[in-house]
Amino acid sequence: MNQTKYIFVTGGVTSSLGKGIIAASLAKLLQGRGYRTTIQKFDPYINVDPGTLNPYEHGECYVTDDGAETDLDLGHYERFLNVPTSQANNVTTGRVYLSVIEKERRGEFLGKTVQVVPHITNEIKDRMQLLGKSGDYDIVITEIGGTVGDIESLPYIESVRQLVWELGENNGIVIHLTLVPYLAAAGELKTKPTQHSVKTLMESGIKADILVCRTEHELSDELRNKLALFCNVKREAVIQSIDASTIYEVPNLMLEEGLDVVALKKLDLPKKAAPDLKNWNTFLRRLKNPKHTVNIGLIGKYVEMQDCYKSILEAFIHAGASNETKVNVISIHSEHINSDNVEEKLGPLDGVLVAPGFGERGIEGKIEAVRFARENNIPFFGICLGMQMSVIEYSRNILGYAEANSTEMNEKTKHPVVNLMEEQKNVTDKGGTMRLGAWKCDIKPNSLAHKIYGQKTISERHRHRYEYNNKYKDELQKAGLIASGVNPDTGLVEIIELENHPFFIGVQYHPEYKSTVANPHPIFVNFVAAAVNTHKK
Repeated sequence: MNQTKYIFVTGGVTSSLGKGIIAASLAKLLQGRGYRTTIQKFDPYINVDPGTLNPYEHGECYVTDDGAETDLDLGHYERFLNVPTSQANNVTTGRVYLSVIEKERRGEFLGKTVQVVPHITNEIKDRMQLLGKSGDYDIVITEIGGTVGDIESLPYIESVRQLVWELGENNGIVIHLTLVPYLAAAGELKTKPTQHSVKTLMESGIKADILVCRTEHELSDELRNKLALFCNVKREAVIQSIDASTIYEVPNLMLEEGLDVVALKKLDLPKKAAPDLKNWNTFLRRLKNPKHTVNIGLIGKYVEMQDCYKSILEAFIHAGASNETKVNVISIHSEHINSDNVEEKLGPLDGVLVAPGFGERGIEGKIEAVRFARENNIPFFGICLGMQMSVIEYSRNILGYAEANSTEMNEKTKHPVVNLMEEQKNVTDKGGTMRLGAWKCDIKPNSLAHKIYGQKTISERHRHRYEYNNKYKDELQKAGLIASGVNPDTGLVEIIELENHPFFIGVQYHPEYKSTVANPHPIFVNFVAAAVNTHKK
């Protein structure tokens, strides 16, 4: 292919319809037909990236190998396609405006009045084509965040209009995702919200080429014909997206609906061979037919919103399928755990995961959860802050340093077993300043970590400011808390573990970011396997 083709995915009626899942599912099908496909997300908020957003605001912040703090939808893209994303795959309004303002300050506009059109829209179009012009992809799918009609989305919609026109016939298409609600009182599905949404899109100069209709009930032929007629699309381009029991069913549902075939036809591309979903469907079969069940407690401080731990929850799905095990993740707020109730809350569990996070709130509950799992031989897995809490717990209860803490929680602690990274001490800006992206880790031979990974050196993604304090390393190791993974360049401890325990491991990095359907993360796989063994006993 000489020219990269572009697919734009917009949403209407309401947010949270699943544009990211539809985009990822279509990309999976196109990839399965042999097309080099990538997905990018354009978000309409003014933050430069999600890195400074409270998880309650926008769910988890997903991190790529190159250190980009991005929207959680990029996690879906990677989990479906098994291809790493990068800084170029996620753009926000804040980043666009920051770039344009910096250019204006440098005098690059030669004294022109800087305006939304053409300067902002040109910047957006340039970024929309960045991956396409790399020569690495045949098809680029661009998801536009928000809902058509939102004031924040207008520059993106205008940019899509211009770009589709500039690309020419069959080189750029628009898929519009809408809701077809069911009114119980009337006993019928209603198309009017979709009609209004398409009309709003057309008022911005964009004609939808394909309609994907989210629905709780099957769309009848009569209803599909009505949508095609009043929304000005071909009948074959009215695609039903019915509620599924798992997001991993959606590629098969879209295949049945012919979404990929219609898209290829409109882009004037050959269908090639039918998508190869053999491995995908093997995963689905194992997911839907578990032989075991385990209950794993997720100890966190943002558990009220599931999207805060999206990658962890998905990693458990991948690991569960790999073990032919249904993983019931039981979310437990760390603020609600104390020495009086910890046995009641954690005693029945087959495994305990202490989740990442920032700040002092809920810390003592996490430490108490680590202690209980350690003392009662419950499989334990700590991620980032969870690993740091296990170091603090061990220092307090085994070394006898009752005031051991992280300087994040107590700057004046007598025993700062977790400390601010040296390069972070003079940092004042919060955005994009943590230790981010992929870093190497050398693994100690014959350790649990080595058994899990089966290799001497690994690369994992980070997002943190505080670290294991090496001043306490020898003391902790002599007491039994082994540093089994160390960064070869910085000497920072990446992995800690206990030898005389069924499964006890803490990692400074975020393994959940790299777990995909095709490659479930080995720590999650081994953690679930340990939980299965515990459950059997």
